[in-house]
Amino acid sequence: MSERIVGKSVAVFCAAAEGVRPEYEAAAEELGRTLAERGLGLVYGGGKAGLMGFVANGALAAGGHVVGVIPEVLVDLEIAHDGLSELHVTSTMHTRKAMMAEKADAFFILPGGYGTLEEMFEVLAWQTLKIHSKPVVLLNIAGFYDTMLEFLDVCDREGMLRGNRGILLVAKTADEALELAGLC
Repeated sequence: MSERIVGKSVAVFCAAAEGVRPEYEAAAEELGRTLAERGLGLVYGGGKAGLMGFVANGALAAGGHVVGVIPEVLVDLEIAHDGLSELHVTSTMHTRKAMMAEKADAFFILPGGYGTLEEMFEVLAWQTLKIHSKPVVLLNIAGFYDTMLEFLDVCDREGMLRGNRGILLVAKTADEALELAGLC
């Protein structure tokens, strides 16, 4: 893999599954393509399956610089994307997330399951603890995250978010996400 210096990069957390709606695949490809067209690097989980593969392939097809960060256990399962600009293999999921956070200037979240949610909530928690001050933007594709956002509003009303509800920015498109993150 070639090492190339790029400007700003966005870490994207998303599913290794495709989901049931074609809008998810389209949004992932559009996000990857848009990042590349804007000269922004993509940092993601390094897989070739599901939305992860679509976002990476969208960026690569548009000439983007794509950095994958994947733990050994997933490489061993043969799900690593073999066409990336860079592929970093880590010993654990924890070191994977730390490396992704280090390489990113912002975090974007597409639809996903437990892993995606865990990654999103971890970077949000880090932001509340002032470990970083990078924007965290949720792409709420086809209303995927509507009920979670309602729950976060409940958490806020009940005093559990300590006034930090607004740190999770919400967009519906790649362009809107870039604008909210201050990257356009």
